[in-house]
Amino acid sequence: MAGPLDGIRVIDLTSNVMGPFASLQLADMGADVWKVEAPGGDAIRTVGPYRHRGMSSNFLHLNRNKRSIALDLKHPDGQAAVRRMIESADVVMHSSRPKAMARLGLSYADVAELNPRIIYCGAYGFGQDGPYADRPAYDDLIQAATGMTVLQSRRSGPPQNVATPIADRVVGLAAAMAVLAALVERDRSGVGQEVQVPMYETFAQLVMGDHLGGLSFEPQLGDWGYARSLDSGRRPYRTSDDGYVAVNMYIDKHWHAFFEVSGHPEMITDPRYADVHARIENQSDLYDFLGRTFETKPAAEWMKLLVDADIPAIEMNTPATLVTDPHMAAVDFFAQEQHPTEGLIRTIGIPQRFSRTEPALRRHTPRLGEQSVELLTEAGYTADEITELVNRGVAIVADDQEES
Repeated sequence: MAGPLDGIRVIDLTSNVMGPFASLQLADMGADVWKVEAPGGDAIRTVGPYRHRGMSSNFLHLNRNKRSIALDLKHPDGQAAVRRMIESADVVMHSSRPKAMARLGLSYADVAELNPRIIYCGAYGFGQDGPYADRPAYDDLIQAATGMTVLQSRRSGPPQNVATPIADRVVGLAAAMAVLAALVERDRSGVGQEVQVPMYETFAQLVMGDHLGGLSFEPQLGDWGYARSLDSGRRPYRTSDDGYVAVNMYIDKHWHAFFEVSGHPEMITDPRYADVHARIENQSDLYDFLGRTFETKPAAEWMKLLVDADIPAIEMNTPATLVTDPHMAAVDFFAQEQHPTEGLIRTIGIPQRFSRTEPALRRHTPRLGEQSVELLTEAGYTADEITELVNRGVAIVADDQEES
């Protein structure tokens, strides 16, 4: 057994980032994920650098441990193939608007009729009870709509997005967690259910948990926003050798130790910095002090002082230096593997550890339709039926794909 979800079968109809990141969590935990792609493939296959078209870096890191089947779901026989797969599955995941799924004959009602034990998870833009229900949604839109872009502007000027598709990935994690919760409940009841994971509401929960602030009360008690996070001074600090160090001094012990090692012990008894409440009132002054102080020594010297004093700190990485970070190297997080078509690639590790059912990188990221024949066979199709589907373009196999 490789992973705690060994034996769970997932029919994955998602594409791009949010849905595939959700199914990746399940695949990494041992689930058998059948990635159903359109004949042209998941759009993310061509996003990022690649050695062969359709196998981009973004796709590689979102779709390992899965098997790919390419089907034309606009064709009745393609829809019939998915329905046959669903009969023996545990989970169906999609990231399309519900009306689109209904047009394919793959609504929850349709699927539950085939398999009452199915967990049917839809991860899409907006909750279906509101006026935005039928709108398309993407990460940039959700960041703007939930206030994330405005929060960024409090620190840096005009509204701007976080420099990663954070809404896609956070909602993907939420979708994976919701599927797991539904599977646990099914073990008790024996019956499946539909799970809806809307991007808008899910990401709003993440953003507003910190920043609802004074709007938490009626009547309102002050402004929205968590002032400590919004202060532009809260950042990694430049050192004398042009390195950067991040520190997070939260309690009195940390601050007192820093005042000592930085050569300013008199600040320990300064009433402006005596306790957490005083420091919050004067946080901008403190951040300015940190900025000036860190510029007096090189990063390595600061790190020794801070670590020896048990002050929470770490040297800032870039993506390039993170892959060679000594801790990451020791845990083999960015390992290298030989992909059968893409050559030597660097993988991203599975961070969780299990004492009995350890997850593993079991399968390389598949080419489009690499397992089409294999999965159709497992779904009960004969060799002649599969040949007919391929000849009519309903199913696509990897050998038919352009590789460069």
